[in-house]
Amino acid sequence: MDTNSLKAAVLGAGIIGLDLVEKIQASPHLDCRLVAGRDPRTLGLRRAADLGCATSAGGVTALVGAGPFDVVFDASSAAAHTAHWAALSNAAPLLIDLTPSSVGIPVVPAVNGAEAVGHGHLNLISCGGQASIPLLHAITRGVTATYIEVVTTVASPTVGRSTRLNLDEYIATTQNAIRTFTGAEHAKVLVNISPAIPRPPFRVAMTVQAPGLEPARVHAALRDAEQQAQAWCTPGYKITSCHVDGEQATVAAEVTATGGRLPGHAGNLHIINAAAILLAEQRATGKAR
Repeated sequence: MDTNSLKAAVLGAGIIGLDLVEKIQASPHLDCRLVAGRDPRTLGLRRAADLGCATSAGGVTALVGAGPFDVVFDASSAAAHTAHWAALSNAAPLLIDLTPSSVGIPVVPAVNGAEAVGHGHLNLISCGGQASIPLLHAITRGVTATYIEVVTTVASPTVGRSTRLNLDEYIATTQNAIRTFTGAEHAKVLVNISPAIPRPPFRVAMTVQAPGLEPARVHAALRDAEQQAQAWCTPGYKITSCHVDGEQATVAAEVTATGGRLPGHAGNLHIINAAAILLAEQRATGKAR
């Protein structure tokens, strides 16, 4: 491990938090010093301890008491994050919010990571935002979108309790971020939590309505965006279909989780956690891709 690695803490011991721990441990630039939850019976805390991490069921209070840290990853809930932000203001110079709270600066690494990495409070929007916005941003460069619709499909076992409780915030935050990054007049986000077996892959289906869409330009821009996403996130990120007809483009993409213990269909967890780790590593190394 790099002797200048960042001291990291994870707040939240659910599905996202535990995968974050594994990704932190795999990074040469990050050192997981604490995983904090609120229930000592949480399976995630036990598994984090099995991985060799210090753990606490004292929540944000315990994390503040154990600090300071260089970076804190908040993988709790949107409702809790506002209070966490206030409590952690002096506990770490970098707070990466993986909840759809809309409190920090919205960041999609492939789009605005270089500009955002110097800020102290970053919001990763949602898994659907991380998967769709790089492509939507590419499509809408040079045109004004009148309407964008994103339909996200996720496998039911990959959606934890906090995420289910945050669905309203998920939708609102993702819609706002789409408008921010594309300039679209209207944006609509729908979420499909699928119980199907075999488990469906994490998928985003996008519709963009905009005058002036040129098929050759759209296809070229999407190829570039796909390659950039694969470079920073996962080789499992791929565009599965693209069609431009007049003033409407329809695009679908899938994300497959690669490496670690996540099943392939958990691309929603992988993409947002990969974004969080990338931003922390960029802070550690002092550069952005």
